[in-house]
Amino acid sequence: MADAGRPALEPEFYARDTVDVARALLGRVLETQIGENKASGRITEVEAYTGPHDPAAHGYGNRRTQRNEAMFGPPGHAYVYFIYGMHWCFNVVTGRTGFPAAVLVRSLEPVDGLDIMSTRRGTDTAKLLCAGPARLCQALGITRDVNACSLVDGPVRILQGEPVPDGSIVAGPRIGIRHAADWPLRFCESGSEWLSRSERSNQPRQKSKRPR
Repeated sequence: MADAGRPALEPEFYARDTVDVARALLGRVLETQIGENKASGRITEVEAYTGPHDPAAHGYGNRRTQRNEAMFGPPGHAYVYFIYGMHWCFNVVTGRTGFPAAVLVRSLEPVDGLDIMSTRRGTDTAKLLCAGPARLCQALGITRDVNACSLVDGPVRILQGEPVPDGSIVAGPRIGIRHAADWPLRFCESGSEWLSRSERSNQPRQKSKRPR
């Protein structure tokens, strides 16, 4: 499944409500060109962080720091941050300039460049290459060097792919956060074998309202 000739998503795709963008990202292809190494994977799982009203978002309360500056930038750019002193996480900036909202990409189905992914990850097990935000960044060579880059014509791009129909999308609570953990803003492709967690763990513990 090669991506030759597959166009990148246009900036207008990202300049929308964060939840709408998150759902629409499922099925698209995340591709990196790091040096001479190209690798890509089909997006199967994401989490939405919806803006300054979202207690789990880095831009909560409109606090602006050197770390999250890219989150306040124009939509259609990358926001990459470091966690636990050892892992990178890749996010897609959404909405409008100055409004800190983004979508965390949590898992991919590997598409191209499996050899370089395996070398970077130190494993030949395909299911372990991109199952989780830290793993997929390592597999695709994503680091702070690509922070704030354009996702249209930068070293990290998101390409057209077959979007997942609404009826095949499962929504549930986000993972690994303390605040607003029950907001159903984690989205994955139902029945996919390429998730960071089982589909069962994606079911909401209870109904929860959250502001758009």
